[in-house]
Amino acid sequence: MTEESTGSFDETMWSGLLHGGPGGTFMGVPSVELTREAITASGAKAVVYGFPFDATTISRSGANYGPRAIRETSVQYTNFQATFDFDLFAHLPLVDGGDCKVALGNTPKTFERVEADIAEIVAAGAIPVVFGGDHSVSIPVGKAAKKPGTNPGWVQLDTHLDAAPHVGGEELNHCCTITRAVDNGYDPSKIVLVGISGWMNPKTELKYCRDHGIRVIWLEDIWQKGTLWAVEQILERVGEEGFYLTFDVDALDAAFAPGTCAPTPGGMTIREAFEIIRGIAPAGLIGLDIAEPAPSLDHSTRTQLIAGRIALEALAFHAGSPNTPVYVG
Repeated sequence: MTEESTGSFDETMWSGLLHGGPGGTFMGVPSVELTREAITASGAKAVVYGFPFDATTISRSGANYGPRAIRETSVQYTNFQATFDFDLFAHLPLVDGGDCKVALGNTPKTFERVEADIAEIVAAGAIPVVFGGDHSVSIPVGKAAKKPGTNPGWVQLDTHLDAAPHVGGEELNHCCTITRAVDNGYDPSKIVLVGISGWMNPKTELKYCRDHGIRVIWLEDIWQKGTLWAVEQILERVGEEGFYLTFDVDALDAAFAPGTCAPTPGGMTIREAFEIIRGIAPAGLIGLDIAEPAPSLDHSTRTQLIAGRIALEALAFHAGSPNTPVYVG
């Protein structure tokens, strides 16, 4: 029984995050109620979902402002990619489902609510497009995006392995994304970690990846062998049932993405990231999240702009965008 039903609800009382809620939709797309019926009726094939949550971060906070900031700067993008003469919305209609209702101080309850919301998106035949939030957001979203009886892959662009069994006894943590993905049914042989950088990863996490046969493409691998090689390695692993894509913006060099919880000196360039995403997205997305943008830690808007662009690149190439420029004249 809720406070509203008992008549004890105080409409002047705060009930959640003061900055929760979209404050405008992503790229001005229509908003939609998060029910499978409403999503189906909208004709959408992808649904934006904000996850303003950073209660598990062991580093700098601020990622809970990510969804609002990404939406605010997304107005600079159009749905038309002139380079490839490709209209994203004509191929992949997009709507915005707003933000999850964070249960303050209660990670398990928050994750239960998220799983229920994402399940509605998936049941409607749409792709969840989630803006975080610390990297724990991938745990409930990835769990709900995987349909029963399926065996999709998992691709994570990151500077961290995120394979901690727990952090101080807490299993729902942004350092535990991969371990929880395995717990939630993702086959370790179809998990690929991309752009991992050596100085920010403990022995325990490296051992977990080795013991479970998880493919790690190190940052140095990309430097030495290039992005086309990385794409081939990823596609060999993920298989033919699509994959869940999670992009932690700290995978990028801090020069490109300073507004994140643990910025990475010398990480991937944004061009390397685009080339990899464009190369793998045609294999099919079952879900997508952009994790760890923390706009208050960036004096400019570059990190949130990049976060929005990454989502557009992934969706466009999933939807069939060509990769050959169209020249005029």
